[in-house]
Amino acid sequence: MKEAVVDKLKGKVLTYEDYLRLEDDRRYELINGRLYEMPAPGFEHQLISKAIVIALDRFVNERNMGVVVYAPFDVILSEAVVVQPDIIFISGDNLKNIKNGRLFGPPDLAIEIVSPGSYHRDRYEKFALYERYGVKEYWIVYPEYRAIEVWCLKDGKYALHTVADGSGGVESCVLKGFKVKVEEVLK
Repeated sequence: MKEAVVDKLKGKVLTYEDYLRLEDDRRYELINGRLYEMPAPGFEHQLISKAIVIALDRFVNERNMGVVVYAPFDVILSEAVVVQPDIIFISGDNLKNIKNGRLFGPPDLAIEIVSPGSYHRDRYEKFALYERYGVKEYWIVYPEYRAIEVWCLKDGKYALHTVADGSGGVESCVLKGFKVKVEEVLK
């Protein structure tokens, strides 16, 4: 019966309240009122996520800058938009936006690791959502191409801040001094 409820909701325009009423243990995102089921990430995805989280968490904790959280974790951007970025950074100033174990509003930094089948959603849909809702920095990690793009919000639009393709590194615009080498996270 639980699956039937979710199947019934998939074609409708939903709200955050509808999202909260889902009765199964699957992962979903709500993008512009449409429900998307998210399959479990693969092994390579998890290794990449782990490497980035360790480096980012160490940097943030040493400087007491806020917190690093990884999926699954709900980020509520509006009544019709609930996402679960692979990794987020929430600055100390924005920790007040965590209520009932969820973040209400944009994180300071969101990172998505592209999986087979998630390219369009990560590169275009989430790019537009994060830009519209004011996520200051957005990283897109492309394991297949051993590449990382870092986009920074400037005057309400994303501008490519830094990119590494195959080798080299990228650096954050929000977390001054935080750098990651492609070889260290995309082995």
